[in-house]
Amino acid sequence: MGISLSVNLNKIALIRNSREGNYPDVVEHARVCIANGADGITVHPRPDQRHIRPNDVRQLSQLTSPLEDIEFNIEGNPFAEENGSYPGLFQLVEETRPDQCTLVPDSDNQLTSDHGFNLTQTGDNLAPIIERLKSLGIRVSLFMDPDLAQIELAKQVGADRIELYTGPYAEAWGDPKKLDSIFQQHYRAAELAQDLGLGVNAGHDLNLVNLEKFSAIPGLAEVSIGHALTVDAIAMGLDKAVRAYNSILKSKN
Repeated sequence: MGISLSVNLNKIALIRNSREGNYPDVVEHARVCIANGADGITVHPRPDQRHIRPNDVRQLSQLTSPLEDIEFNIEGNPFAEENGSYPGLFQLVEETRPDQCTLVPDSDNQLTSDHGFNLTQTGDNLAPIIERLKSLGIRVSLFMDPDLAQIELAKQVGADRIELYTGPYAEAWGDPKKLDSIFQQHYRAAELAQDLGLGVNAGHDLNLVNLEKFSAIPGLAEVSIGHALTVDAIAMGLDKAVRAYNSILKSKN
């Protein structure tokens, strides 16, 4: 069956937002991804609406909801406040009812997500949010570093899955000794997550070069890829880029 590919469309929205109008169309790009084998669509709306906007989330929900085999995943900071037409993550998730909500500890002025939750500090505040999301029938994943103690806490606060933050893994590519050390951290983290009954997702700077090695992580269910896939789509075309990533992921059992 292989590992699921969820395509993050943030960068498509970023290009669109550099001009007036709706070009490129985020929903049409989602259709292309789905037609070429993507298992899901991911968006990460932020309060400043630098890329994905609340209406994109609503339209993508309408696209994916009738499709039984396509997962809709909304990422974001559950503590981010309302800002203009951004209603807050929970309100947007409650309205659109995605299959999965991935909670991420990014600040409003952060360029991109660059660390997992410290649940020693935020676990007590996250637990009721997780419970509310699960009561809506939404799977909850927490964006996490490969820290074994923190992953144990992820189970305790009620998460269904973790998403391993793979930025350091990608940065270490080309340095075999450092890469092996980081890979082993992720490997052990995934093993522990499985032992605890947590599903395992991964994402951040995975690409056609480094993805195959990371796909050997035990129990890896899903990867979320946006930036690199969008860059590859410029050279290859979006349809071919999605198929290229899938050819790696679907070869894994």
